Amino acid sequence: MNVLKKRWAAAAAAAAGLVLLTACGSGGSSGGSGGAITLGFAQVGAESGWRTANTKSIQDSAKTAGIELKFSDAQQKQENQISAIRSYIQQKVKVIAFSPVVESGWDTVLKEAKTANIPVILTDRAIDSPDKSLYKTFLGSDFIAEGKKAGEWLTKEFGSATGQVNIVELQGTTGSAPANDRKKGFADVIAADPKYKIVASQTGEFTRAKGKEVMEAFLKSQPKIDVLYAHNDDMALGAIEAIEAAGKVPGKDIKIVSVDGVKDALQALADGKINHVVECNPLLGPQLMDLVKKVAAGEQVPARIETQETEFDQASAKAALPQRQY
Repeated sequence: MNVLKKRWAAAAAAAAGLVLLTACGSGGSSGGSGGAITLGFAQVGAESGWRTANTKSIQDSAKTAGIELKFSDAQQKQENQISAIRSYIQQKVKVIAFSPVVESGWDTVLKEAKTANIPVILTDRAIDSPDKSLYKTFLGSDFIAEGKKAGEWLTKEFGSATGQVNIVELQGTTGSAPANDRKKGFADVIAADPKYKIVASQTGEFTRAKGKEVMEAFLKSQPKIDVLYAHNDDMALGAIEAIEAAGKVPGKDIKIVSVDGVKDALQALADGKINHVVECNPLLGPQLMDLVKKVAAGEQVPARIETQETEFDQASAKAALPQRQY
């Protein structure tokens, strides 16, 4: 009988241990299963080829780094991102990272994360909060520099032009950091010469479909368009469809400069339909996971970490295409 009691007690203890392990594995205050770091990531959406590549890089890198990833797609809505961040706070994740839809309106939810002692990392897009203590670091691109590169290409391409150079601009999502900064960088460069004139500027929401729709409207309202400046490749690719449908030749009748460097745009550049592409690197995953581990361990990290990027003309696009991942 004593032997049976001992066996029962051992079985009960083992069962209790299993319950305890299951509770830890359910993402309680430990911040992840088996001691793994849990990262809550709130993505903007899936609006472009760039964003799809960015998401894949984050998901693949989390697996490689052994980080437990909780992922949400905000579908371009700030309220969805705020809800996701609040959910991550309730789940007591170890680190929160997100790519903000727009620049403003984050202080309240980020103060909630700070109160819960959950560090926050901004990826790809910055916010305009004066309180820099609400996040540990920003990882991403210098969007103003990208806009300047597009403007510098334009001023070289049309440097010898004697008459007015008419530019149409497809802006990114209204209020977003890349749209605001790419517009500013470009405008700052072309402002040096009055012959460069933006005759129409409207958001194409970073999507191919909207880029096509807005370009169709530009072609109807503007009798003469020399250049299209697109804040991302997907809008430029949509605009190419509209230009061709209007009986014009993209890359010749209307010169095109865009930002990102996705494979489809490099192909269009190789084919002569786009004239210049400024790179914005979406493959932030490995750098992000390195930062997640550091902030989870309480290490100090730089306040801003920029990704390395280049530019493409037709020759360099052809050279890059065979190895392009996205």
